[in-house]
Amino acid sequence: MAGEQPVSGAPAGNGPAPVSAAGPRRAARADPLVLALVGLTFATGLVDAVSYLGLGHVFAANMTGNIVLLGFAFAGAGGFTAGPSLVALGCFLAGAAAGGRMGRALETRRERWLGIALGTEAAFTVLAALAAVGVHAGSGGARRFLVIGLLAGGMGVRNATVRRLAVPDLTTTVLTMTLTALAADSVLGAHERQRLARRVAAVLAMLGGALAGGLMIRAGLLLPLVMTVVLLVVLGTGYRLAVTVAPTRS
Repeated sequence: MAGEQPVSGAPAGNGPAPVSAAGPRRAARADPLVLALVGLTFATGLVDAVSYLGLGHVFAANMTGNIVLLGFAFAGAGGFTAGPSLVALGCFLAGAAAGGRMGRALETRRERWLGIALGTEAAFTVLAALAAVGVHAGSGGARRFLVIGLLAGGMGVRNATVRRLAVPDLTTTVLTMTLTALAADSVLGAHERQRLARRVAAVLAMLGGALAGGLMIRAGLLLPLVMTVVLLVVLGTGYRLAVTVAPTRS
C-alpha cells in the first residue's frame, strides 16, 4: 500500500533489513519494534504466571514447557495431568496457524500488521479474563480449560507474527537462545557486544512480568489478565504512533 513503510528492524521478504535512509540520527533512537517486543516479553511473564500459578501446571506461552509437563503427566508424576497442556498446545497451534495466515495477508502492510496481531491477542485475553471471573487460583473447575485455551490461542497468533518479523534475540516467549547468546558473546566467550542491551532487556522483562504476575495473582486471576490487556493495547497503540510519526521527524 502506498505510503506504508516496512516494520523497523524486520526483514522485508527473504533479504536483509533495509538500511534506514534517515542515517545515524534515526539509528541512534530506540527502535519502536524492539521496544514493543520487549514489552510483549514482559506480558509473557504475566500470562504464564496466571496459567502456571493459577490454572494448574500449564503454560499458556511456553510450549516447550508444556511438552515437558506432558512427559511428566504420561510418566504418572504426582500433581501433573495431561489435559491442561494438551488444551494449551492445541489452541496455541490453532492460533499460530491463524497468525501465519494473517501475516501472509498483511505482510505488504506491515505497519498495521503488528497492531492487528496485538489487537487479536488482546481480544483473546479479554475473553479469557471474562471466563476467569469467579475462577479461583488453583481451582480445578472445567472453566479453567477455557481460560487456558483462550490465552494459548492469543499467544499462538503472537508467536506466528513475531516469528515472521524475525527480530534477533526477541522471540517474546522463550529465552534459551537469548541466554545462550549472552554467555557465548560475553568476555568469557567470543567477546562480542552486539545486541547486548536488548538481550539483557528481554531477560529482565520476562523476569519482571513473572514477578509482577506472581504478586498480582494473590488478588485473583482477573488483575494480571486485565493488566495484560492494558499492556497489549498500550504497546500496539504506541508502536503504531511511533512508526507513523517517525518519518515526519527525520
